[in-house]
Amino acid sequence: MLTPDDHSRDGKTQPELFPARKAVISFCHNLRKERNVQLLRGLPTATGASYLMDLHNPETYFTGNNRRQYFSGLPAEGKHLFFLDPDNGFEPERSSNEKHVLYSDIDAALKQISRESVISVFQHFRRIPFNKDFARIKERLASVHVAAVYWHSIMFVCIAKAKETIGKVIAANHQYSQRYPVRALR
Repeated sequence: MLTPDDHSRDGKTQPELFPARKAVISFCHNLRKERNVQLLRGLPTATGASYLMDLHNPETYFTGNNRRQYFSGLPAEGKHLFFLDPDNGFEPERSSNEKHVLYSDIDAALKQISRESVISVFQHFRRIPFNKDFARIKERLASVHVAAVYWHSIMFVCIAKAKETIGKVIAANHQYSQRYPVRALR
């Protein structure tokens, strides 16, 4: 969810705030230096992974006026992980702007993707303990399956249409929590 640079602290999260392999942390530090979204395509190579990475609408700034268009055209077939990085995470209860992903955005994306695909949303700490914030998010996403993993000030909320798919996410989150000091929620 690329927004124009407004010289705020958005996009300047310290990579060490979430435990990960050194190659991932190093990659994130390089992204912070160059601030070029196209560099994300190099993550699989930088980490020695075999998955493919693509960017959805990489030349389009996300605004409050182009939400429907921005979230259209997602692949309906195959197994995909759609990672959303809104500047400020999920919409709060009171007001939202282009720095938030709306629950209606998630709904629109879910209508397009396969039952084997997952949407992961980068969520910043909102002065609410993550377990309580996750419960609120989960409640607002009532008709789908949700899991999360968090540490310090960052949470990744994963959303899937199928119970079997979120079950795989829950297992992966549990496995990750055995190697790194993160907490998994479901």
